[in-house]
Amino acid sequence: QVQLVESGGGLVQAGGSLRLTCSFYGSTASMYDMDWYRQAPGKTRDLVASISPDGSLAYSDSVSGRFTISRDNAKNTVYLQMNSLKPEDSAVYYCKAEHLSGGPDYWGQGTQVTVSS
Repeated sequence: QVQLVESGGGLVQAGGSLRLTCSFYGSTASMYDMDWYRQAPGKTRDLVASISPDGSLAYSDSVSGRFTISRDNAKNTVYLQMNSLKPEDSAVYYCKAEHLSGGPDYWGQGTQVTVSS
């Protein structure tokens, strides 16, 4: 079975940092674009950052300059370094693997990030 597991969430003060980790099990992560999404209560689930197998990067305007996505294909692991956190960053953060050739996509269970003011 394929499984994505997020870790690294928690409670942090505004201006602080967290590093989220997404571990991919059961397949080869190099066949997928790896994304981080987030969803706050009452809001839609929005794309935060994306990284392709060759390292191409994309960020939402709301996090550009503060967050950094990276991946280690050998370890089937993706990271999201979050700096200068704001209360509006509070959400459940989800890792998503998007198959590049029409196969199924996979979601992790999510990890809670809470930023206090």
